[in-house]
Amino acid sequence: MHPHASNPALTAPVGQPLPAPPPPLRRPAKRSKPPPAVHLVAGGLGGMCGSIVTAPFDVVKTRLQSDLFQQQLVHAGKPVHRTGISGLLYNFVDTGKILRDVYRHEGFSALFKGLGPTLAGAVPARSINFFVYGNGKHIYAELLNDGKENTAVHLASAATAGVATAAATNPIWVVKTDMQLRMQERQATLASSPTPSSSSTTSPKRPLPPQPKPHKQIFSHSFRSLSSPPLPMEGPPPRPTSWSTTVQIFRTQGVKGFYRGLSASLLGVTEGTIQWSLYEQFKRMVRVGADGREEDAGLKVSAAAGAAKLVATVITYPHEVVRTRLRQPLPPSGIAKYTSLAQSFRLILREEGWRTFYSGLSPHLLRVVPNAVCMYWVYERVLSIVEKRQGRRFDDEVAVARD
Repeated sequence: MHPHASNPALTAPVGQPLPAPPPPLRRPAKRSKPPPAVHLVAGGLGGMCGSIVTAPFDVVKTRLQSDLFQQQLVHAGKPVHRTGISGLLYNFVDTGKILRDVYRHEGFSALFKGLGPTLAGAVPARSINFFVYGNGKHIYAELLNDGKENTAVHLASAATAGVATAAATNPIWVVKTDMQLRMQERQATLASSPTPSSSSTTSPKRPLPPQPKPHKQIFSHSFRSLSSPPLPMEGPPPRPTSWSTTVQIFRTQGVKGFYRGLSASLLGVTEGTIQWSLYEQFKRMVRVGADGREEDAGLKVSAAAGAAKLVATVITYPHEVVRTRLRQPLPPSGIAKYTSLAQSFRLILREEGWRTFYSGLSPHLLRVVPNAVCMYWVYERVLSIVEKRQGRRFDDEVAVARD
């Protein structure tokens, strides 16, 4: 036996070649988290797909939450609130009737009224929400639990994401709600205005051309700015658009008008916090197989997202009604009926009862649950594709280390 030249601890029989030194063991590389931009893109794509699919239910939900719709039911002699199980089931019938009436009287495009502001709000809102939550999980895990996720990490991340999303996108939701309710006011104005045939029987078939405006009025109107007071309307109000609604809010209410309902939105952070926490728990349950190892659950994860959204929505739904009331268009007097979060809760409870806090729940559930399923499916698929590409090198290094 003679010692190895480079390592005296290794020996070999005399006359035989020395064994080659064993290769150094390679430590398996730590699986890297997806880049921050992945959460941004995946959340935006998921929010866009979900919003387009469920846009008609959003129109119905907004109208049922508004007291403008409740007043129309009272004038028509119809019951505003139904009680019991039959009343709960009849809410879904109401949803179908409203969708039918909107399609008949306002056209197919009215079912997607406010979709522009919805997409303008949903895509950045979901991008911000998923971006802050996805990256916040890693930050809070490092700060609170030595890099491991737990319920406290999920709650802190969800609350942070909810506050950031509400503050950034509240002006867009104000415009969307205003558009959806102004279209309803426009239909009521057209229905109450006298028809040309009833005004005069001797009127000509063709209306006379309008009188030309004076040069001074044309000149002043062409240089009107956002801060100029609105011109008085003659005849029925025009169809609202995103731009005209934004200008109207700015002229009449200023910058503060775009942040109506922000307090209710911040209260709604509890919904996102509950949803994210339940989603993480449900996702872990459906991903763990019979052998205790995690596997790609696919559609089960989407079902977990829908279940989490359902539970969180039912618990926190009253803030949705209050938020819609705070974002309603101002009445002709210019004095808002609902001015603050606490005042709105008290006023609705005193005038309309506690059941009003669940107005529009059925179309809201028909919208948000499929929306969550679609949105989280797209989000998880994008993350899965990125993680699989990043995990190939990790799996190869682990296999080399085991060999």
